[in-house]
Amino acid sequence: MTGASPYLVLGLIALYFLVLFIISLATKGKADNAAFFSANRNSAWYLVAFGMIGTSLSGVTFISVPGQVSQAGFAYFQVVLGYIVGYGVIAFVLMPLYYRLQLVSIYGYLNERFGRPAFKTGAWFFALSRSLGSAARFYLVMGVLHLAVFEALAVPFWLTVIIGLLLIWLYTFQGGVKTIIVTDTLQTACMLLALGLSLYLIAQSLGRDVPTLVSDVLSSPKGQIFTWDWRSAAFFPKQFLAGASIAIVMTGLDQDMMQKNLTCRNLREAQINMVSFTGILVGVNFLFLVLGGALWVYAQQKGLALPPKPDQLFPLIALQHLGTAAAITFLLGIIAATYASTDSALTALTTSFCVDILEIQNGTHANPDRLRHGVHLGFTALLFVLSMIFHQAGAGSLITVVFTLAGYTYGPLLGMFAFGILTKRTVRGRYIPAICVAAPLLCFGADTLAKQNPSGYQFGFELLILNGLLVFAGMWAVSSAPPMYASEAKVPQNA
Repeated sequence: MTGASPYLVLGLIALYFLVLFIISLATKGKADNAAFFSANRNSAWYLVAFGMIGTSLSGVTFISVPGQVSQAGFAYFQVVLGYIVGYGVIAFVLMPLYYRLQLVSIYGYLNERFGRPAFKTGAWFFALSRSLGSAARFYLVMGVLHLAVFEALAVPFWLTVIIGLLLIWLYTFQGGVKTIIVTDTLQTACMLLALGLSLYLIAQSLGRDVPTLVSDVLSSPKGQIFTWDWRSAAFFPKQFLAGASIAIVMTGLDQDMMQKNLTCRNLREAQINMVSFTGILVGVNFLFLVLGGALWVYAQQKGLALPPKPDQLFPLIALQHLGTAAAITFLLGIIAATYASTDSALTALTTSFCVDILEIQNGTHANPDRLRHGVHLGFTALLFVLSMIFHQAGAGSLITVVFTLAGYTYGPLLGMFAFGILTKRTVRGRYIPAICVAAPLLCFGADTLAKQNPSGYQFGFELLILNGLLVFAGMWAVSSAPPMYASEAKVPQNA
Protein backbone atom coordinates (compact mmCIF):
# COMPACT_ATOMS: atom_id res chain seq x y z
CA MET A 1 0.00 0.00 0.00
CA THR A 2 1.48 3.34 -0.98
CA GLY A 3 0.68 6.95 -0.42
CA ALA A 4 -0.01 7.29 -4.14
CA SER A 5 -2.49 5.62 -6.46
CA PRO A 6 -0.93 2.85 -8.63
CA TYR A 7 -2.42 4.53 -11.68
CA LEU A 8 -0.83 7.85 -10.76
CA VAL A 9 2.53 6.11 -10.40
CA LEU A 10 2.06 4.32 -13.73
CA GLY A 11 1.37 7.68 -15.34
CA LEU A 12 4.60 9.05 -13.82
CA ILE A 13 6.57 6.05 -15.11
CA ALA A 14 5.04 6.43 -18.58
CA LEU A 15 5.94 10.13 -18.71
CA TYR A 16 9.46 9.42 -17.48
CA PHE A 17 10.15 6.83 -20.15
CA LEU A 18 8.55 8.93 -22.85
CA VAL A 19 11.23 11.53 -22.14
CA LEU A 20 13.94 8.82 -22.31
CA PHE A 21 12.63 7.56 -25.66
CA ILE A 22 12.64 11.09 -27.07
CA ILE A 23 16.27 11.48 -25.94
CA SER A 24 17.10 8.11 -27.52
CA LEU A 25 15.64 9.17 -30.87
CA ALA A 26 17.41 12.53 -30.73
CA THR A 27 20.85 11.06 -29.89
CA LYS A 28 21.00 7.83 -31.87
CA GLY A 29 22.35 9.61 -34.97
CA LYS A 30 23.88 7.14 -37.40
CA ALA A 31 23.37 4.36 -34.80
CA ASP A 32 26.44 2.43 -35.94
CA ASN A 33 28.93 0.52 -33.79
CA ALA A 34 31.28 3.50 -33.39
CA ALA A 35 28.48 5.58 -31.87
CA PHE A 36 27.19 2.68 -29.75
CA PHE A 37 30.61 1.76 -28.31
CA SER A 38 32.40 5.12 -27.94
CA ALA A 39 29.99 7.96 -28.87
CA ASN A 40 32.57 8.88 -31.54
CA ARG A 41 34.80 10.19 -28.68
CA ASN A 42 33.07 13.55 -28.64
CA SER A 43 31.30 13.79 -25.26
CA ALA A 44 31.39 16.88 -23.03
CA TRP A 45 33.24 16.03 -19.80
CA TYR A 46 30.72 17.78 -17.53
CA LEU A 47 27.85 15.66 -18.90
CA VAL A 48 29.90 12.51 -18.38
CA ALA A 49 30.86 13.49 -14.81
CA PHE A 50 27.32 14.34 -13.75
CA GLY A 51 25.76 11.30 -15.43
CA MET A 52 28.29 8.95 -13.85
CA ILE A 53 26.90 9.83 -10.41
CA GLY A 54 23.65 8.03 -11.19
CA THR A 55 25.47 5.08 -12.74
CA SER A 56 27.78 4.71 -9.76
CA LEU A 57 25.09 4.96 -7.09
CA SER A 58 22.17 2.90 -8.48
CA GLY A 59 18.97 1.92 -6.74
CA VAL A 60 20.96 -0.15 -4.25
CA THR A 61 22.61 3.00 -2.90
CA PHE A 62 19.27 4.80 -2.88
CA ILE A 63 17.71 2.12 -0.64
CA SER A 64 20.51 0.14 1.02
CA VAL A 65 22.85 2.91 2.16
CA PRO A 66 20.13 4.76 4.12
CA GLY A 67 18.83 1.43 5.42
CA GLN A 68 22.24 0.38 6.74
CA VAL A 69 22.44 3.40 9.03
CA SER A 70 19.84 1.84 11.35
CA GLN A 71 22.28 -1.03 12.01
CA ALA A 72 25.81 0.25 11.37
CA GLY A 73 25.55 4.01 11.69
CA PHE A 74 27.79 6.02 9.36
CA ALA A 75 30.45 3.28 9.14
CA TYR A 76 29.95 3.03 5.36
CA PHE A 77 31.46 6.51 5.01
CA GLN A 78 34.85 4.95 5.86
CA VAL A 79 34.55 3.10 2.52
CA VAL A 80 33.53 6.33 0.77
CA LEU A 81 36.65 8.12 2.08
CA GLY A 82 38.73 5.37 0.48
CA TYR A 83 37.06 6.15 -2.83
CA ILE A 84 39.02 9.42 -3.02
CA VAL A 85 42.33 7.54 -3.22
CA GLY A 86 40.93 5.03 -5.69
CA TYR A 87 39.60 7.67 -8.04
CA GLY A 88 42.96 9.44 -7.90
CA VAL A 89 44.63 6.25 -9.15
CA ILE A 90 42.06 6.03 -11.95
CA ALA A 91 42.53 9.64 -13.07
CA PHE A 92 46.33 9.74 -13.02
CA VAL A 93 47.43 6.14 -13.58
CA LEU A 94 44.79 4.18 -15.47
CA MET A 95 43.24 6.80 -17.70
CA PRO A 96 46.54 7.97 -19.25
CA LEU A 97 47.19 4.31 -20.09
CA TYR A 98 43.76 3.83 -21.68
CA TYR A 99 43.98 7.00 -23.74
CA ARG A 100 47.52 6.23 -24.89
CA LEU A 101 46.38 2.85 -26.21
CA GLN A 102 43.16 4.39 -27.69
CA LEU A 103 41.08 1.57 -26.26
CA VAL A 104 37.40 0.93 -26.95
CA SER A 105 37.31 -1.84 -24.35
CA ILE A 106 39.73 -1.40 -21.44
CA TYR A 107 40.48 -5.13 -21.40
CA GLY A 108 42.43 -4.56 -24.61
CA TYR A 109 45.25 -3.53 -22.24
CA LEU A 110 45.47 -7.12 -20.97
CA ASN A 111 45.91 -8.29 -24.56
CA GLU A 112 48.72 -5.78 -25.10
CA ARG A 113 50.46 -6.73 -21.86
CA PHE A 114 49.88 -10.46 -21.40
CA GLY A 115 48.26 -11.85 -24.55
CA ARG A 116 44.94 -13.42 -25.43
CA PRO A 117 44.42 -15.72 -22.41
CA ALA A 118 44.53 -12.76 -20.00
CA PHE A 119 42.49 -10.61 -22.39
CA LYS A 120 39.69 -13.18 -22.65
CA THR A 121 39.83 -13.93 -18.91
CA GLY A 122 39.41 -10.24 -18.07
CA ALA A 123 36.47 -9.86 -20.44
CA TRP A 124 34.71 -12.95 -19.05
CA PHE A 125 35.23 -11.86 -15.45
CA PHE A 126 33.77 -8.44 -16.27
CA ALA A 127 30.76 -10.10 -17.91
CA LEU A 128 30.26 -12.22 -14.80
CA SER A 129 30.80 -9.34 -12.36
CA ARG A 130 28.60 -6.81 -14.10
CA SER A 131 25.81 -9.27 -14.85
CA LEU A 132 25.56 -10.39 -11.22
CA GLY A 133 25.91 -6.90 -9.77
CA SER A 134 23.43 -5.33 -12.18
CA ALA A 135 20.90 -8.10 -11.65
CA ALA A 136 21.13 -7.66 -7.85
CA ARG A 137 20.57 -3.91 -8.18
CA PHE A 138 17.73 -4.34 -10.65
CA TYR A 139 16.01 -7.05 -8.60
CA LEU A 140 15.97 -4.85 -5.49
CA VAL A 141 14.17 -1.98 -7.17
CA MET A 142 11.84 -4.14 -9.20
CA GLY A 143 10.78 -5.70 -5.90
CA VAL A 144 9.94 -2.27 -4.51
CA LEU A 145 8.06 -1.19 -7.66
CA HIS A 146 6.16 -4.47 -7.69
CA LEU A 147 4.97 -4.04 -4.11
CA ALA A 148 4.23 -0.35 -4.60
CA VAL A 149 2.45 -0.50 -7.96
CA PHE A 150 2.17 -3.70 -9.92
CA GLU A 151 1.04 -6.08 -7.17
CA ALA A 152 -2.08 -3.97 -6.66
CA LEU A 153 -2.81 -4.43 -10.38
CA ALA A 154 -2.41 -8.23 -10.11
CA VAL A 155 0.75 -8.21 -12.25
CA PRO A 156 3.09 -11.14 -11.37
CA PHE A 157 6.66 -10.31 -10.34
CA TRP A 158 8.23 -11.97 -13.38
CA LEU A 159 6.16 -9.75 -15.66
CA THR A 160 7.20 -6.66 -13.67
CA VAL A 161 10.84 -7.56 -14.34
CA ILE A 162 10.21 -8.15 -18.05
CA ILE A 163 8.46 -4.78 -18.39
CA GLY A 164 11.34 -3.05 -16.63
CA LEU A 165 14.00 -4.66 -18.84
CA LEU A 166 12.00 -4.16 -22.04
CA LEU A 167 11.85 -0.42 -21.40
CA ILE A 168 15.65 -0.30 -21.01
CA TRP A 169 16.21 -2.35 -24.14
CA LEU A 170 13.95 -0.12 -26.23
CA TYR A 171 15.81 3.13 -25.52
CA THR A 172 19.38 1.74 -25.56
CA PHE A 173 19.58 -0.83 -28.35
CA GLN A 174 20.37 1.70 -31.08
CA GLY A 175 22.16 4.68 -29.53
CA GLY A 176 24.25 2.79 -26.96
CA VAL A 177 26.66 4.87 -24.89
CA LYS A 178 25.90 7.99 -26.94
CA THR A 179 22.32 7.85 -25.66
CA ILE A 180 23.32 6.69 -22.17
CA ILE A 181 25.48 9.77 -21.50
CA VAL A 182 22.48 12.06 -22.01
CA THR A 183 19.86 9.88 -20.28
CA ASP A 184 22.18 9.37 -17.31
CA THR A 185 22.40 13.13 -16.88
CA LEU A 186 18.61 13.37 -16.67
CA GLN A 187 18.38 10.38 -14.35
CA THR A 188 21.08 11.69 -12.01
CA ALA A 189 19.22 15.00 -11.74
CA CYS A 190 15.99 13.16 -10.87
CA MET A 191 17.76 11.02 -8.27
CA LEU A 192 19.41 14.01 -6.53
CA LEU A 193 16.11 15.90 -6.60
CA ALA A 194 14.45 12.91 -4.91
CA LEU A 195 17.21 12.78 -2.27
CA GLY A 196 16.80 16.45 -1.39
CA LEU A 197 13.00 16.32 -1.34
CA SER A 198 13.01 13.20 0.85
CA LEU A 199 15.15 14.96 3.46
CA TYR A 200 12.89 18.02 3.33
CA LEU A 201 9.67 15.99 3.70
CA ILE A 202 11.03 13.99 6.65
CA ALA A 203 12.16 17.19 8.38
CA GLN A 204 8.79 18.79 7.73
CA SER A 205 6.91 15.78 9.15
CA LEU A 206 9.00 16.05 12.34
CA GLY A 207 8.42 19.80 12.65
CA ARG A 208 12.03 20.76 11.95
CA ASP A 209 14.06 22.37 9.22
CA VAL A 210 16.69 20.36 7.31
CA PRO A 211 19.80 21.83 9.09
CA THR A 212 18.29 21.00 12.51
CA LEU A 213 17.47 17.46 11.38
CA VAL A 214 21.01 16.97 10.04
CA SER A 215 22.45 18.20 13.36
CA ASP A 216 20.23 15.78 15.28
CA VAL A 217 21.33 12.89 13.07
CA LEU A 218 25.05 13.63 13.46
CA SER A 219 24.76 13.92 17.23
CA SER A 220 22.72 10.69 17.54
CA PRO A 221 24.23 7.25 18.29
CA LYS A 222 23.95 6.48 14.57
CA GLY A 223 26.17 9.42 13.59
CA GLN A 224 29.41 7.60 14.47
CA ILE A 225 31.70 7.11 11.47
CA PHE A 226 34.92 5.43 12.61
CA THR A 227 35.42 1.92 14.03
CA TRP A 228 38.77 1.07 15.64
CA ASP A 229 38.24 -2.56 16.73
CA TRP A 230 40.74 -4.47 14.54
CA ARG A 231 38.65 -7.65 14.68
CA SER A 232 35.55 -5.93 13.32
CA ALA A 233 34.60 -6.10 9.65
CA ALA A 234 34.10 -2.29 9.94
CA PHE A 235 37.68 -1.55 11.20
CA PHE A 236 38.64 1.80 9.62
CA PRO A 237 41.91 0.83 7.87
CA LYS A 238 40.22 -2.22 6.33
CA GLN A 239 37.22 -0.19 5.18
CA PHE A 240 39.38 2.65 3.84
CA LEU A 241 41.67 0.35 1.83
CA ALA A 242 38.68 -1.66 0.66
CA GLY A 243 37.02 1.58 -0.48
CA ALA A 244 40.07 2.55 -2.52
CA SER A 245 40.17 -0.93 -4.07
CA ILE A 246 36.43 -0.95 -4.76
CA ALA A 247 36.71 2.40 -6.54
CA ILE A 248 39.60 1.16 -8.67
CA VAL A 249 37.94 -2.10 -9.72
CA MET A 250 34.29 -1.02 -9.93
CA THR A 251 35.14 2.15 -11.84
CA GLY A 252 38.69 2.06 -13.20
CA LEU A 253 38.67 -1.63 -14.20
CA ASP A 254 35.00 -1.70 -15.13
CA GLN A 255 34.08 -1.31 -18.78
CA ASP A 256 30.73 0.20 -17.81
CA MET A 257 32.22 3.21 -16.02
CA MET A 258 35.31 3.62 -18.18
CA GLN A 259 33.35 3.43 -21.42
CA LYS A 260 31.86 6.82 -20.59
CA ASN A 261 35.23 8.32 -19.65
CA LEU A 262 36.72 7.12 -22.91
CA THR A 263 34.10 9.09 -24.86
CA CYS A 264 35.63 12.41 -23.70
CA ARG A 265 37.47 14.42 -26.32
CA ASN A 266 40.91 13.99 -24.72
CA LEU A 267 42.73 12.79 -21.62
CA ARG A 268 42.75 16.19 -19.88
CA GLU A 269 38.96 16.50 -20.11
CA ALA A 270 38.57 12.91 -18.93
CA GLN A 271 40.72 13.65 -15.87
CA ILE A 272 38.76 16.83 -15.07
CA ASN A 273 35.64 14.68 -15.36
CA MET A 274 37.00 12.12 -12.88
CA VAL A 275 38.11 14.70 -10.30
CA SER A 276 34.74 16.49 -10.48
CA PHE A 277 32.90 13.18 -10.22
CA THR A 278 34.88 12.26 -7.09
CA GLY A 279 33.94 15.39 -5.18
CA ILE A 280 30.26 15.15 -6.06
CA LEU A 281 30.07 11.42 -5.30
CA VAL A 282 31.58 11.75 -1.82
CA GLY A 283 29.13 14.52 -0.95
CA VAL A 284 26.13 12.63 -2.31
CA ASN A 285 27.02 9.47 -0.40
CA PHE A 286 27.26 11.51 2.81
CA LEU A 287 23.78 12.93 2.15
CA PHE A 288 22.42 9.40 1.67
CA LEU A 289 23.82 8.49 5.08
CA VAL A 290 22.23 11.60 6.56
CA LEU A 291 18.96 10.48 4.96
CA GLY A 292 19.38 7.08 6.62
CA GLY A 293 19.91 8.77 9.98
CA ALA A 294 16.80 10.89 9.39
CA LEU A 295 14.77 7.76 8.67
CA TRP A 296 16.03 6.23 11.94
CA VAL A 297 15.14 9.39 13.90
CA TYR A 298 11.68 9.38 12.30
CA ALA A 299 11.11 5.72 13.23
CA GLN A 300 12.21 6.36 16.83
CA GLN A 301 10.01 9.42 17.30
CA LYS A 302 6.96 7.84 15.65
CA GLY A 303 7.36 4.57 17.51
CA LEU A 304 7.76 2.51 14.34
CA ALA A 305 9.29 -0.95 14.60
CA LEU A 306 12.35 -1.32 12.36
CA PRO A 307 11.74 -3.83 9.55
CA PRO A 308 13.65 -7.15 9.59
CA LYS A 309 15.73 -6.15 6.54
CA PRO A 310 17.46 -2.75 6.50
CA ASP A 311 16.63 -2.35 2.78
CA GLN A 312 12.94 -2.14 3.76
CA LEU A 313 13.23 0.94 6.01
CA PHE A 314 13.22 3.71 3.38
CA PRO A 315 10.42 2.13 1.28
CA LEU A 316 8.33 1.51 4.44
CA ILE A 317 8.47 5.12 5.63
CA ALA A 318 8.31 6.80 2.22
CA LEU A 319 5.46 4.70 0.86
CA GLN A 320 3.30 4.24 3.97
CA HIS A 321 3.87 7.15 6.37
CA LEU A 322 4.83 10.38 4.59
CA GLY A 323 1.97 10.85 2.13
CA THR A 324 1.57 11.06 -1.64
CA ALA A 325 4.34 13.58 -2.33
CA ALA A 326 6.93 11.48 -0.50
CA ALA A 327 5.77 8.26 -2.19
CA ILE A 328 6.05 9.79 -5.66
CA THR A 329 9.42 11.37 -4.80
CA PHE A 330 10.76 8.04 -3.54
CA LEU A 331 9.56 6.08 -6.59
CA LEU A 332 10.96 8.69 -8.98
CA GLY A 333 14.31 8.48 -7.19
CA ILE A 334 14.65 4.71 -7.30
CA ILE A 335 13.48 4.53 -10.91
CA ALA A 336 16.06 7.14 -11.93
CA ALA A 337 18.86 5.55 -9.90
CA THR A 338 18.16 2.02 -11.09
CA TYR A 339 17.77 2.79 -14.75
CA ALA A 340 20.86 5.02 -14.76
CA SER A 341 22.81 1.98 -13.54
CA THR A 342 21.12 -0.85 -15.45
CA ASP A 343 20.92 0.79 -18.87
CA SER A 344 24.60 1.69 -18.62
CA ALA A 345 25.55 -1.85 -17.57
CA LEU A 346 23.59 -3.37 -20.43
CA THR A 347 25.41 -1.16 -22.92
CA ALA A 348 28.83 -1.92 -21.40
CA LEU A 349 28.19 -5.68 -21.32
CA THR A 350 27.20 -5.55 -24.98
CA THR A 351 30.31 -3.55 -25.85
CA SER A 352 32.74 -5.78 -23.97
CA PHE A 353 31.24 -9.01 -25.31
CA CYS A 354 31.21 -7.75 -28.89
CA VAL A 355 34.68 -6.18 -28.83
CA ASP A 356 36.52 -8.57 -26.49
CA ILE A 357 34.84 -11.95 -26.86
CA LEU A 358 33.45 -11.84 -30.42
CA GLU A 359 36.07 -9.34 -31.70
CA ILE A 360 33.41 -7.67 -33.79
CA GLN A 361 35.81 -4.99 -35.02
CA ASN A 362 38.18 -7.32 -36.84
CA GLY A 363 36.01 -7.30 -39.97
CA THR A 364 35.26 -11.04 -40.08
CA HIS A 365 31.55 -10.72 -39.24
CA ALA A 366 29.21 -10.24 -42.20
CA ASN A 367 26.65 -8.16 -40.31
CA PRO A 368 28.22 -6.64 -37.17
CA ASP A 369 25.26 -4.35 -36.40
CA ARG A 370 22.87 -7.28 -36.38
CA LEU A 371 25.27 -9.26 -34.19
CA ARG A 372 25.44 -6.38 -31.73
CA HIS A 373 21.63 -6.24 -31.54
CA GLY A 374 21.56 -9.98 -30.80
CA VAL A 375 24.13 -9.67 -28.01
CA HIS A 376 22.24 -6.72 -26.53
CA LEU A 377 19.04 -8.77 -26.45
CA GLY A 378 20.89 -11.76 -25.01
CA PHE A 379 22.21 -9.79 -22.05
CA THR A 380 18.72 -8.38 -21.46
CA ALA A 381 17.46 -11.96 -21.17
CA LEU A 382 20.37 -12.87 -18.86
CA LEU A 383 19.53 -10.00 -16.49
CA PHE A 384 15.96 -11.31 -16.33
CA VAL A 385 17.13 -14.83 -15.39
CA LEU A 386 19.55 -13.56 -12.73
CA SER A 387 16.93 -11.19 -11.27
CA MET A 388 14.56 -14.12 -10.85
CA ILE A 389 17.30 -16.15 -9.16
CA PHE A 390 17.87 -13.32 -6.65
CA HIS A 391 14.11 -13.17 -6.14
CA GLN A 392 13.97 -16.87 -5.29
CA ALA A 393 17.05 -16.75 -3.04
CA GLY A 394 16.18 -13.58 -1.14
CA ALA A 395 18.88 -11.30 0.31
CA GLY A 396 19.63 -9.00 3.22
CA SER A 397 21.34 -5.69 2.58
CA LEU A 398 21.90 -5.55 -1.18
CA ILE A 399 24.78 -3.05 -0.89
CA THR A 400 26.66 -5.73 1.07
CA VAL A 401 25.70 -8.40 -1.47
CA VAL A 402 26.91 -6.25 -4.38
CA PHE A 403 30.26 -5.48 -2.74
CA THR A 404 30.73 -9.12 -1.70
CA LEU A 405 30.14 -10.27 -5.27
CA ALA A 406 32.58 -7.59 -6.44
CA GLY A 407 35.20 -8.91 -4.02
CA TYR A 408 35.08 -12.34 -5.60
CA THR A 409 34.64 -11.40 -9.26
CA TYR A 410 36.62 -8.15 -9.64
CA GLY A 411 39.59 -9.42 -7.61
CA PRO A 412 41.20 -11.19 -10.60
CA LEU A 413 40.94 -7.98 -12.64
CA LEU A 414 42.62 -6.05 -9.83
CA GLY A 415 45.44 -8.59 -9.66
CA MET A 416 46.05 -8.68 -13.43
CA PHE A 417 46.05 -4.92 -13.95
CA ALA A 418 48.21 -4.33 -10.86
CA PHE A 419 50.76 -6.89 -12.03
CA GLY A 420 50.86 -5.40 -15.51
CA ILE A 421 51.30 -1.82 -14.33
CA LEU A 422 53.62 -2.38 -11.34
CA THR A 423 55.99 -4.91 -12.89
CA LYS A 424 57.71 -5.50 -16.20
CA ARG A 425 57.84 -9.27 -15.81
CA THR A 426 56.86 -11.63 -18.60
CA VAL A 427 54.05 -14.03 -17.70
CA ARG A 428 53.33 -17.44 -19.19
CA GLY A 429 49.83 -16.53 -20.25
CA ARG A 430 48.31 -20.00 -20.44
CA TYR A 431 48.33 -20.20 -16.62
CA ILE A 432 46.45 -16.95 -16.07
CA PRO A 433 42.86 -18.30 -16.41
CA ALA A 434 43.54 -21.03 -13.80
CA ILE A 435 45.09 -18.50 -11.39
CA CYS A 436 42.09 -16.16 -11.77
CA VAL A 437 39.64 -18.98 -11.00
CA ALA A 438 41.66 -20.36 -8.05
CA ALA A 439 42.04 -17.03 -6.22
CA PRO A 440 38.30 -16.39 -5.57
CA LEU A 441 37.88 -20.01 -4.43
CA LEU A 442 40.70 -19.57 -1.91
CA CYS A 443 39.11 -16.33 -0.69
CA PHE A 444 35.79 -18.09 -0.23
CA GLY A 445 37.52 -20.78 1.82
CA ALA A 446 39.28 -18.20 4.00
CA ASP A 447 36.03 -16.29 4.61
CA THR A 448 34.18 -19.51 5.50
CA LEU A 449 36.85 -20.49 8.04
CA ALA A 450 36.81 -17.01 9.60
CA LYS A 451 33.04 -17.12 10.06
CA GLN A 452 33.38 -20.35 12.04
CA ASN A 453 35.15 -18.31 14.74
CA PRO A 454 32.95 -15.19 15.22
CA SER A 455 35.17 -13.83 18.01
CA GLY A 456 38.25 -13.74 15.79
CA TYR A 457 39.19 -11.77 12.70
CA GLN A 458 36.27 -11.26 10.31
CA PHE A 459 36.65 -10.44 6.64
CA GLY A 460 34.81 -7.46 5.20
CA PHE A 461 35.17 -5.80 1.83
CA GLU A 462 38.96 -6.37 2.04
CA LEU A 463 38.36 -9.80 0.50
CA LEU A 464 38.74 -7.90 -2.76
CA ILE A 465 42.30 -6.94 -1.81
CA LEU A 466 43.15 -10.49 -0.76
CA ASN A 467 41.76 -11.81 -4.02
CA GLY A 468 43.87 -9.39 -6.04
CA LEU A 469 47.01 -10.21 -4.03
CA LEU A 470 46.51 -13.95 -4.65
CA VAL A 471 46.25 -13.34 -8.40
CA PHE A 472 49.31 -11.07 -8.27
CA ALA A 473 51.29 -13.75 -6.39
CA GLY A 474 50.15 -16.47 -8.78
CA MET A 475 51.21 -14.45 -11.82
CA TRP A 476 54.57 -13.74 -10.20
CA ALA A 477 55.07 -17.47 -9.70
CA VAL A 478 54.60 -18.17 -13.43
CA SER A 479 56.58 -15.15 -14.66
CA SER A 480 60.19 -14.35 -15.39
CA ALA A 481 62.25 -11.19 -15.22
CA PRO A 482 62.37 -9.12 -18.43
CA PRO A 483 65.52 -9.52 -20.56
CA MET A 484 68.30 -7.08 -19.70
CA TYR A 485 69.26 -6.55 -23.32
CA ALA A 486 67.14 -6.10 -26.40
CA SER A 487 69.03 -8.93 -28.11
CA GLU A 488 67.95 -11.47 -25.51
CA ALA A 489 65.18 -13.81 -26.52
CA LYS A 490 61.72 -12.94 -25.26
CA VAL A 491 59.39 -15.45 -23.69
CA PRO A 492 56.15 -15.45 -25.74
CA GLN A 493 53.28 -13.97 -23.76
CA ASN A 494 50.99 -16.89 -24.60
CA ALA A 495 53.61 -19.56 -23.81
